[in-house]
Amino acid sequence: MFRPAIVSFAALSALLLLGGAARVMPSAAQPQAQQPAAAPTSTAGLFLAGRFAAAELDTAAAADAFLAALRQDPDNPELLQRAFMAAVLDGRPDALRLARRVPDNGVAALLIMGSEALAGRWDRAEARARALPRGGSSAPILPVLLAWTQAGRGNTDQALATLRPLIEQGRFRALNALHAALIADLAGRPREAERLARIALADQPEPTLRMALLAGSILARAGRQQEAQRLLDQVAASLDEVALAATEGPRRVILSTRPVASHVEGIAEAYVALGGALRAQGAGEQGMVMARLALRLRPQFGPALLLVADELADHDHHAQALAVLDQMRPDDPLYPVAQLRRAALLDRLDRLEEAKALLEQMAQALPDRPQPLIRLGDILRRRSDFAGAAAAYDRAIARLSTLREEDWPLFYARGIARERSGDWPGAEADFQQALALSPDQPYVLNYLAYTWADKGIRLEEARAMLERAVALRPQDGHIADSLGWVLFRLGDIAGAIQWLEKAVELEPLNGTINHHLGDAYWVAGRRWEAEFQWRRALTMELEPGEAERIQERLRHGLPAAAWPASLRP
Repeated sequence: MFRPAIVSFAALSALLLLGGAARVMPSAAQPQAQQPAAAPTSTAGLFLAGRFAAAELDTAAAADAFLAALRQDPDNPELLQRAFMAAVLDGRPDALRLARRVPDNGVAALLIMGSEALAGRWDRAEARARALPRGGSSAPILPVLLAWTQAGRGNTDQALATLRPLIEQGRFRALNALHAALIADLAGRPREAERLARIALADQPEPTLRMALLAGSILARAGRQQEAQRLLDQVAASLDEVALAATEGPRRVILSTRPVASHVEGIAEAYVALGGALRAQGAGEQGMVMARLALRLRPQFGPALLLVADELADHDHHAQALAVLDQMRPDDPLYPVAQLRRAALLDRLDRLEEAKALLEQMAQALPDRPQPLIRLGDILRRRSDFAGAAAAYDRAIARLSTLREEDWPLFYARGIARERSGDWPGAEADFQQALALSPDQPYVLNYLAYTWADKGIRLEEARAMLERAVALRPQDGHIADSLGWVLFRLGDIAGAIQWLEKAVELEPLNGTINHHLGDAYWVAGRRWEAEFQWRRALTMELEPGEAERIQERLRHGLPAAAWPASLRP
């Protein structure tokens, strides 16, 4: 979706002000003595339950608790603000009723403005848009909202005039130009819409998925089919899941239909633009608020559903996220994207067979696309089914018509799966292929060079690769450990200790790194320190069989076979 830069993120707390005192007290009309002190249904108990649920982004539980508490103490301003925000985040109908009771809340003002537009009361909607708070993080979309209400009144010229100065020299030029294009398109002005869409694309030469979908539709219906196709090809030139939105079926829908079919939908589009930007800046809960406002105006709106589901999933509410994605229409261009997300959520809910069946169904429906098989491989690899993961990646790679730099992660993933399933020659070839596609990938350099060092082969080449990786990721403890380990294998014990000590500083709780440092200390004659590191490593997570090797070291010292070849006693 379109993600403009956002100013004044610190002011979002003012926009989403929950208000009230630091703790909930009964209102003056409800004496404290009447409150059941410890009953689960008391106002205080419900408030605490709501606060806990809200902190965990359990939106349903938070809304239930705060709304129940508000029914018991309807005039409490703290409860009123919290109940309103909880109702918004959970998509409850109560939100509009409560919004009229918190007129100073910025989210309430946006919600009421949208409801006026939804009811067709465009004069009132425009007045609400003009009165919106100017200092919050909604500031970038305020001119867009005003323009949509003016267009809703039937005054397209005024709407475009509102945005024109911002298109000519405004900070958010692409945002304003894109919405001006949508307004012109809806008014039946294809040439003007095309011109404005080109301005938006020129200002953002690497468009987001949402921007490409909107601008591509405008260009196609203005008779620029080939240019629209190239734009969608640009966003599809990636193995990322968003490429599925540009496959043949969704592409036909995108290029043949108007992406914003009403002025109300235009307001929803603006809300999602802000929501996506907020989430990209780490303000995911506030982004979810904007997505919920969009869904009130445009139910089943794909970008808004993805925003809500992603935020819920980030807080481990996988079942709720799955329920949100289930609302997406099969004809939505983002439906294939949502299906990939659904598979990941099913896996997280331990519904593995359902996840696998869904991905196989997608792979069959999209025979030229590798994404469903990549996701299948990722799921199986996470579950340590490395042979199954490698087989899934095999099928995905077979679907690549040409190899591009962006394909390196797929070969890296298959290399890991092959190495873990015992196919080192195949894994080595995959890591080398990944580096051939993108030579400066530090994690590929690290994995391949470390494995060479562990096998005692190609040590000088491994050292050179790890020195490159360290330069690229100087604060990565795992890469520092690998460099220390290859120096150990080369017999440079002083250099090994230097890098292994740094690795332990960077990753103090990594058992393997502590084990390696113990080995280096032993060879250096620092036996007590070696035993300390080995004992410390035993308290941490280790690779399979590693604990037994450490126990053997503690009983008999470092075996001769584990010494560097040039220093073996």
